[in-house]
Amino acid sequence: MAKKKTIITTNKKSTIKATISKSAQTVEIDNTEMIFTKTSYMWMLMGAVIIAIGMGLMISPRPADPNIWDESIMYGFRPTILAPIVILAGLGVEIFAIFKK
Repeated sequence: MAKKKTIITTNKKSTIKATISKSAQTVEIDNTEMIFTKTSYMWMLMGAVIIAIGMGLMISPRPADPNIWDESIMYGFRPTILAPIVILAGLGVEIFAIFKK
């Protein structure tokens, strides 16, 4: 058995136009909002600089004589207390920059 084809014709002519054109696409792209603003990136950069300063403070100076162990140089205030506080402050600035809107 052969299948019959049914053709339906109408008198009305209708055209379907695409709803999205190039200009609509560019408007849609321009209206998108960035996650971070310029000020957020500046805060992130400042936080990274503060963390780098804290890492630099953690470096202990070399002793004058390598045969003599001086605990006051290696375990002084700067590398054990000040540097971690500065690094944590830098991390706090980074968290602030991420959540700032």
